[in-house]
Amino acid sequence: MSESPVIDTHPLRLSVFVATSVDGFIATVDGGLDWLNAAVDPSEDYGYYDFLDSVDALAMGRRTYDSIAHIDPLPFGNRPVFVFTREKGLTRSGVVFIDASPADAAVTFKLMGLERVYVDGGVLISSFLEHGLIDDMTITQVPVLLGVGTRLFHDVIRPTALTLESSRSWPSGVVSQVYSI
Repeated sequence: MSESPVIDTHPLRLSVFVATSVDGFIATVDGGLDWLNAAVDPSEDYGYYDFLDSVDALAMGRRTYDSIAHIDPLPFGNRPVFVFTREKGLTRSGVVFIDASPADAAVTFKLMGLERVYVDGGVLISSFLEHGLIDDMTITQVPVLLGVGTRLFHDVIRPTALTLESSRSWPSGVVSQVYSI
């Protein structure tokens, strides 16, 4: 009698944790984040470190990666960082440049045994949403209006219903909302 193959049935959870201006921008026109650093209180972590402790890996778009590539070491511990791009970047320990669709990447992440992946970057988040792959989002609104810049969501054609799981305000005026999808 032959043995049945072992099928990995653990769920893969794809999560977003992102800060936006009240008008929905994640960066200035030139990709800058100075507005964010100026508006938040460094004594408040807004739940970021607990969230980061809950993920196995990060998936980010190339523009997002390029905005942090100068940081050494990257602030993600030993978690692998998958950078979605058609062009390879400089080799760096723990960073993998991939050219894959969100669906193909999700299959790869699952085959790797990853259980929760942090998806970051406006275009990449929108792409994963378009494929119905995001499970939850923490959107932290910072009390500032930018007027122009890089939007969080980019032409998401697929209507996506969100369920508000929790909301928390911070003394600095920042509001974090956790949604399930």
